[in-house]
Amino acid sequence: MWDLANDANSIALIENFYKQQKPIAFVCHAPGVLIKTKLPNGEPLVKGKNVTGFSDSEEEAVQLTKVVPFLLEDEFKKLGANYSKGPDWGSYVKVDGLLITGQNPGSSEAAAKELIKMLK
Repeated sequence: MWDLANDANSIALIENFYKQQKPIAFVCHAPGVLIKTKLPNGEPLVKGKNVTGFSDSEEEAVQLTKVVPFLLEDEFKKLGANYSKGPDWGSYVKVDGLLITGQNPGSSEAAAKELIKMLK
């Protein structure tokens, strides 16, 4: 999450994929890159979108709230995203248009299945 959220190349690739109507999918902490990803009009890509990612309560459970550079749930809410979560450690995925996000590692399979559906 530390490097991906600030990596200009990754951010540019994601923005270009989205602009080209290609699906994009992220699980666990990987949605952190979306806090700096913008739409062509400069708005945050996640603004008004239904998203999920590693929750504050999961971060607390692993005692990393003071270690990680930001809490994903909080950042999404600040950006105007419609963040939601399922039970801690359970599979939970949100799909909003071309954007697929999974809450935690247990969401990987469900997120992959959603991506495969979009690619067909």
